Amino acid sequence: MRWPLENRLETRLDLPRRLRRARKAEWARKLMRENRLTVEDLIWPVFITEGTGVTDAIATMPGVNRYSVDQAVEQAREAASLGIPALALFPNTPSHLRDETGSEALNPDNLICRAIRAIKAAVPEIGIITDVALDPYTSHGHDGLVAEGRILNDETVAMLVRQALIQADAGADVIAPSDMMDGRVAAIREALDAAGFADVSIMAYAAKYASAFYGPFRDAVGSSGTLKGDKKTYQMDPANAAEALREVELDLAEGADYVMVKPGMPYLDIITRVKEHFGVPTFAYQVSGEYAMIMAAAERGMLDGEKAMLETLLAFKRAGCDGILTYFAPRAARLLASRD
Repeated sequence: MRWPLENRLETRLDLPRRLRRARKAEWARKLMRENRLTVEDLIWPVFITEGTGVTDAIATMPGVNRYSVDQAVEQAREAASLGIPALALFPNTPSHLRDETGSEALNPDNLICRAIRAIKAAVPEIGIITDVALDPYTSHGHDGLVAEGRILNDETVAMLVRQALIQADAGADVIAPSDMMDGRVAAIREALDAAGFADVSIMAYAAKYASAFYGPFRDAVGSSGTLKGDKKTYQMDPANAAEALREVELDLAEGADYVMVKPGMPYLDIITRVKEHFGVPTFAYQVSGEYAMIMAAAERGMLDGEKAMLETLLAFKRAGCDGILTYFAPRAARLLASRD
């Protein structure tokens, strides 16, 4: 029932501006919308495993699978059909190929290199981003070489350079060093240019925090059971923000084309500071723990999973992201297409 006009006049506030007027209808909200999420903002991380015809569910990441190379090609075709611009590939290296030095990372016919070549042959238009770090290949689960319990920086960088060259030669479009060793971006850039890969980009995991949100990812790549100790001597302290700007500044000076903040949602403030300070292409990784958290709450009926998914992805855009690595990519792409 509507209030009588005289009552409404008696209670009317004298407000020169009413912001609710811009929210009164869907058409008005669309006109006033400051940020928009599109499928072009999404990068799909895909896990690769050995075998043929394999689609292997990851228990701690509902709805996410490991794919054999042939099945990864089919996922790449689907991604291209959905308009997803790029995939980020991660291997689940068999345990018998893992050793103290991560030597399988330097095998030009390893799982990732085979996947790159197969996907590029079948779906040449899709971008391929590859992880450069040793943790999927080492028996101790660390991103670098270890001696007497200490992560060796410079020796690790020499390995990463060789790993990057092998991936570039296989056809990777973007090399993404996630190891957090000092100086690795400059060394990789110099090596790529010298080897004729000047057009291969570098997406630096510039501000990668020592986070509790990585657990399901380590299950996916098979390193959760192998990791000895923690990664706090090379990944960033979650308490630090100014340090992230120093890390980004160094990576840009060393030749990074894009920078990434990881994890995503707990570090939206870092994303904003990076974007505002440097104004460079800035990405975030909505990591496995973030994904699993939303999925678990949705499965228990605690929230609307689709709405939470889209809200978090939009939050990355609002914070300043140019792109988002997310396991929700195909699901979000389908949903966005249905709303067009």
